[in-house]
Amino acid sequence: MAEQGSTTERRAALEACYKQLLDCDDKNEMINLINSALAVPAPVGSAGTLELLGKRYRTQSKNADEVAHKVEQVAGSGLPEVWVGKASVGATEVVQAAARAAAQMAEALQKGGKALLTLSDAVGDAQKLDETGRGQLQEALSILGSEDGFFDSMVDTDEEEDAIFRAGTAASAGVEKMRSAARSADDAARAAARDLNKFASEARSGKMHTSGLSAADKLVLADTAGIYGPAEMNELLSANDLERSGRYMEKMNAKDRAEFDKMLAQSKSPQERAYLVKALAAGYDLDAVSDFREKIHGKDPGWLQRHLTPVSTAGDSMNDEGRAKDGRNNNTDDQAFGDERWSQDGNTCVPSSTVSARAMVDPVYALELTGGPSGQEDDPDAFRDRLGAEQQRVHDEGDGDYEYDFPFSRHPDGMDNDGKTTVVNKEISPHTGASYDFQETRSADARRDVLPDIEKSVADGKPVPIGVEGYKDGDRTGHAMMIIGQEGDKLQVYNPWGTTTWVSEDDFVNGHMDKASDNRMPDAYAVHLPAD
Repeated sequence: MAEQGSTTERRAALEACYKQLLDCDDKNEMINLINSALAVPAPVGSAGTLELLGKRYRTQSKNADEVAHKVEQVAGSGLPEVWVGKASVGATEVVQAAARAAAQMAEALQKGGKALLTLSDAVGDAQKLDETGRGQLQEALSILGSEDGFFDSMVDTDEEEDAIFRAGTAASAGVEKMRSAARSADDAARAAARDLNKFASEARSGKMHTSGLSAADKLVLADTAGIYGPAEMNELLSANDLERSGRYMEKMNAKDRAEFDKMLAQSKSPQERAYLVKALAAGYDLDAVSDFREKIHGKDPGWLQRHLTPVSTAGDSMNDEGRAKDGRNNNTDDQAFGDERWSQDGNTCVPSSTVSARAMVDPVYALELTGGPSGQEDDPDAFRDRLGAEQQRVHDEGDGDYEYDFPFSRHPDGMDNDGKTTVVNKEISPHTGASYDFQETRSADARRDVLPDIEKSVADGKPVPIGVEGYKDGDRTGHAMMIIGQEGDKLQVYNPWGTTTWVSEDDFVNGHMDKASDNRMPDAYAVHLPAD
């Protein structure tokens, strides 16, 4: 039996062996199944090394916590509003950002250490359990002895049947232990990778590689958040934004760079600065950024967030408030501009989720939708008209289907996955730098395999389109949504009905995505993953 290439394949191989052993009453077949199970690699990893790293992280977290406390004291001491950074950020802003960064570092080290210690325990326990299971398989082989020849297998004596029964009992128990070991080690490794990737993405100021801004400038930019909702859940610049904007700054000639630095220096708020950097990260040239700046210059942070950030996350958004009769979470956040939601018109879930996702990563585009040609409008009805027109445009761009009412009217009627691939790559990719690849996820194993890639993508600031579906009486209902955030073992899902909600990893893997839509569509059958 060939070595399995992934933890999922190992789990599947042991699952198959276990099921076949339960029904096996043939000696030679049982020997082959036992040998197949023994050929599955044991859980890998050094529990001792992981424990050492985990303890080291926890020790370092205490030092970082002391630093955070001292910086917080400085932040509250009444610093003058002066600084020499290129962005002219105030001293108080810098120290407050430093305090928060130090606190985040302490938290990351503490939780990272805990994740590694948890993984260490899981790996050690899994390896012991796997070893015990393998011992039971060897015992089963010793009971069975050598394989029967052709004539030996024609008739089994009572003693031989008893041996097969005893060996089957031992082998089934052994494979069950190996299967449990593989599951627990795999789950622990995925959880540790998820948490560590998240902590790495949150060290955002280090992603901005440009010589023109001081470390203080980068720190404040990375720390800037919208004013509605907790800062840590509403940061304006993702790791991807900071990396891309820094790269674009480095490519500017001296004249353009001086002009952009001047825009940052003259910004009236940290939020205005952050949105200018986000526009640059979205791929706009200096002329377009300058035009955007003229439209938003001097606006208060509330106006900026309302016009430029389609999704805000409330502090209580992760609370479990139960489910409605149709299966969806009771705790959802409406995402709206005034009294009009960022929601679909008609059967346009693919273009609608795509339009909203683009607006999340492209503030210039968001302002075109909310503020109109002048960028100054604040009219929800006009926003609704523009949003509907964009949804229609993207529907046609993806060659979406139509249904027709006699004699002349037609209505959008969904889009296939080829069209979805087209529109997400035309509308979102240019503004994140990541092209999207379609991947089916029609089993729990497939969804479990793709989950780390989803979580890393959204932690970096790249939304992930998903398709959900369900069947009743042979009829299929499908819908398109977008995963846009991750905290712990929770995924934040944007539904183009105009809401966001949180579901668990387990919900995503095991067919409970109805919590983000409704009970007609529980299964996440496909994702579009950022490929680079």
